[in-house]
Amino acid sequence: MTDHMKKINSSFTDQAKAFENANMNFSKKEYLDYTMKAIGAAKTDLVLEPAAGTCVCGRTLAPMVQKVTCLDATPAMLDVGIQSAKEAGLGNMEFILGLIEDLPFPDASFDIVMTRLSFHHFQEMEKPFSEMNRVLKPGGKLVIIDMEAAEESVRETEDGIERLRDCSHVRNRSRQEFVSLYNAAGYTIWKEESTKIPVRLSAWMELTKTPEAVQNDIVQMMERDIAGDFPTGFHPCRKDGEIWFDQRWLMLIGVKP
Repeated sequence: MTDHMKKINSSFTDQAKAFENANMNFSKKEYLDYTMKAIGAAKTDLVLEPAAGTCVCGRTLAPMVQKVTCLDATPAMLDVGIQSAKEAGLGNMEFILGLIEDLPFPDASFDIVMTRLSFHHFQEMEKPFSEMNRVLKPGGKLVIIDMEAAEESVRETEDGIERLRDCSHVRNRSRQEFVSLYNAAGYTIWKEESTKIPVRLSAWMELTKTPEAVQNDIVQMMERDIAGDFPTGFHPCRKDGEIWFDQRWLMLIGVKP
């Protein structure tokens, strides 16, 4: 396991349950339901969710398919997924500790492979995508949902703030970077869309237990952005006395040739 992955594991261990609760709040839940409908899964489908975290997508999709396999490198995250699946009575799920860069499955094993909010944690995109593509059956669906990079002029600033808040963040990727991966592998992309997800700044920082001093620095940068003298890429605003911003979630669904 790389030092970077060990750092992610350590960072996430104490956050797993908070992460689960936060991702099931607000319109993120509505967006999750919308995503599941957009995938159009069949009862006979075998599904893989690599870099699954707490397996939110897998657990939502499980009642609609034959079987869901969730894989993640962080035991604490998987433990939350296992417990939540048990509480929900989902008996068609399995949970595997492992890396998306080295999936322990034969070629063409799954009808659907999907991952959400994982690619911004990766040092490079090609190997994870290649492994997802390898284990997907011809004609299967490869689904990626992740945060879309800010405009190029403020991209480094946005990623810098993301890393201040969460040490496991590497880089948000652009729409074109994702599309290029699909195109290079010969996929037909039949859904490619961005959705704005409103986020309260304080809750966003509390989720990762960002140290108070760092929170103060981030708030100051956001306030400067609101004042118009330090563009961050977050496009923050004040609402009901608090700072909010919109995350841009990009969803791509491609069909393997």
